Amino acid sequence: MIKPIMKVAVLSSMLMASMSYAADVTLKFGYPANEDNIWHKAALKFKSVAETNSDGRIEVKLYPNEQLGKEMDVINSIQLGTADMTITGESLQNWAPKAALMAVPYAFTSSEQLKKAVNGEVGKEISDQITKRTGLKPIAWFERGSRHLTSNRKILTPSDLDGLKLRVPNVPLFVKTWQALGAKPIPMAFSEVFTALQQSTIDGQENPLSLINSASFYEVQKYVNLTGHVRSWIYVVIGQSKLNSMPADLRAIVLDAGQQMQTFEHNMFASDEAKLRTILEDRGMEFVEPDLKAFKSAAQKAVQEALSSEQLELYKKI
Repeated sequence: MIKPIMKVAVLSSMLMASMSYAADVTLKFGYPANEDNIWHKAALKFKSVAETNSDGRIEVKLYPNEQLGKEMDVINSIQLGTADMTITGESLQNWAPKAALMAVPYAFTSSEQLKKAVNGEVGKEISDQITKRTGLKPIAWFERGSRHLTSNRKILTPSDLDGLKLRVPNVPLFVKTWQALGAKPIPMAFSEVFTALQQSTIDGQENPLSLINSASFYEVQKYVNLTGHVRSWIYVVIGQSKLNSMPADLRAIVLDAGQQMQTFEHNMFASDEAKLRTILEDRGMEFVEPDLKAFKSAAQKAVQEALSSEQLELYKKI
């Protein structure tokens, strides 16, 4: 039998142990990708590095599949202090207009050109404006696979888009460009797309192959039309006020974990892209080679007309 004094000692030691392992900082990290997507795998890498290198003083809670809400909801939550991190990109142009240049139709033609822009003056202008106007600080960036159009009819030229109800992100430039190409763009949250396709509320959508696969669009779409209309990148962001509230040593660990996550994702990206076409073909999708010259010509005219003078200046730098 344990004596009362011993019981108190045991309980006290258990309490002290639990207190000693309590994290100083908890980061709630929400994003739209599911557990099969490389973004989630990169987020797991961030969690591992941050928690290990801080000896448990940082705890990272991951919320894939829009568990914390849709992209714009999570951004608002970070600004309010009820969430801490997310993965976001051109949607930030609703606050920071230069973010539109992260995903401009046919602006980037290669990974090398894109990397040079992100790591150079163009990327700095965009990330600085994001931090200043949204309070979200980019701590890593991921290259996104080229966006392609999926549908249940072949799209070979812009004229084939006539009347096509097309889901697009809530990005003004995307809406204007697809309107100019002849489609009927419908802004919609990513989480609603599968059901909308299934119910024929929309006829098509456009995304990188990774999201086409991880969202199971192959179950409700027949064709991948290789429009390659947007080659872009996306940021992992953290609330600037949250980062500033941390002790200096923990801030350094978070920023380092962000860079390690970025390297990890970049290494996965190239091999992942190579596998995706085969995977989607095996799952029944047919790949279509449209007239890229016609798409590019029509899109570039629409883009330049849609951009503000500030955005157009940055577009010319790209």
